Amino acid sequence: MTPDHGEILAWILSLPSPVRVVYEAGPTGFGLARFLLASGIDTVVAAPSKLQRPSGDRVKTDAKDALHLARLLKLGEVTGVRIPSTDQEAARDLVRSREDVRGDLMRSRHRISKLLLRQGLVYSGGQAWTGTHELWLAGQRFDNPARQLTYESSLEAMHEISDRRDRLDQAITAMAYSSEYTPVVRALQCLRGISTLTAFGLAVEIGDWDRFTGSTIGAYLGLVPTEHSSGASRSLGSITKTGNSHARRLLVEAAWHHRRPYNNPSRLMRSRWEEATSEARIRGHAGNRRLHERWISYLERRKRPVIANVAIARELSGWCWSLAAGTHPMPATSPESSASPH
Repeated sequence: MTPDHGEILAWILSLPSPVRVVYEAGPTGFGLARFLLASGIDTVVAAPSKLQRPSGDRVKTDAKDALHLARLLKLGEVTGVRIPSTDQEAARDLVRSREDVRGDLMRSRHRISKLLLRQGLVYSGGQAWTGTHELWLAGQRFDNPARQLTYESSLEAMHEISDRRDRLDQAITAMAYSSEYTPVVRALQCLRGISTLTAFGLAVEIGDWDRFTGSTIGAYLGLVPTEHSSGASRSLGSITKTGNSHARRLLVEAAWHHRRPYNNPSRLMRSRWEEATSEARIRGHAGNRRLHERWISYLERRKRPVIANVAIARELSGWCWSLAAGTHPMPATSPESSASPH
């Protein structure tokens, strides 16, 4: 079909009423859906992972896909995704651009380290990718002109990507504290492991927290185990990994921070509490204690750390929901009056 929204609307209005529109979420984006909804056309953007497809159907064409979508819509079997506003979609694009730059930076660093490794050069002066390490990288020289040019080009590419990452970080930080997402960001930062970038990423990717509960948000993020049960047998497998992969990665990374002891809140944590509401401070303190205690229980049961961390991330998603949605009752104690986790 033509990409012109006006021509699409004219074609839809030429059809016999009533008319409903459905298309799969993908590169088409949400602009068409917003335009049709503003024009009074009932429009649904279908979640591709939730569409039912016959296992024996091996023929896939555009016409068959369109007919299949229309049938599912008539039967009420289409799971629609939330359509963000223009500003929300722009904020999400900014966060995902930063995620792409993170991957580019990791790959560029791998190229440099593997190039040096092939020449028998391994850095042993401490932690890699610090200021000292970069000085060591700048001092490496090769006799072969082709290899020297390759190395210099790789270093230049890494520095360019680092500059892009820093600019995006500054833009995200500015938006996190001066936008509609600021209250959610302040609340989420009351939990350990939730930095400004992580809090803003979760706020943008999840958007409307009220559409979930503490027990359903883990399933939305793909943090619940797969299950194959029949009769009296019940078999659980690895996590489903459905839903928003970016938000899931942020939570899994944040969950590792709760393994460390939580005897007293750090100075950074207390500074974040000062910017949040009293309810968020109380809730965040309770969450930090609870999640560390869960880590201890998993370690005592000799659970593999990677498996235990995913379980912590699943529970962390519930705590994030309780802070962002603000629907859970607050405990009677305050973080100032109860600083110890035990």
